[in-house]
Amino acid sequence: EVVGKLTKSRHVGIVATEGTIRSKSYSLEIAKFYPDITVSGQACPLWAAIVEAGEADSEGADYFVKKRIQQLLEKDDKIDTILLGCTHYPLLMGALRKAVPQGISIMPQGEYVAEALEDYLHRHPEMAANCSEGGTIHYYTTESPERFKECAAMFLHEDVTVNKIRL
Repeated sequence: EVVGKLTKSRHVGIVATEGTIRSKSYSLEIAKFYPDITVSGQACPLWAAIVEAGEADSEGADYFVKKRIQQLLEKDDKIDTILLGCTHYPLLMGALRKAVPQGISIMPQGEYVAEALEDYLHRHPEMAANCSEGGTIHYYTTESPERFKECAAMFLHEDVTVNKIRL
């Protein structure tokens, strides 16, 4: 909803996983609010793996981020706003700032989503009343609890307790 307020050129780029780009979900949603905005997408298949491997600040990350940003900008040189379409991508902000030309905004979604949710709950107190506060969080994974803990620490900046489950 906010992308129309962020772009002046009305040309927006999306960097996301292959599945997200293939789904065209961002293009479809943006068109509902802003049919005049041109959206170009670029799949970035290695980015999440780079983050999960703890290599977000490496020369390898710089290389792969620069490569995909160049590919995106070759599709549309009028892009002035790039949306990060994956929760992992804000952890690549250092590499993104190096790769994205000056004058192009980088839009991680976390704070926008949080603000929109906060606004929604203020406007819908009946929904807010259904939300618990001060609860307990339990983490479960079907994969390696140790690997989950490593990734959780990157995103949450705290240690978590994880339980392995079988489905």
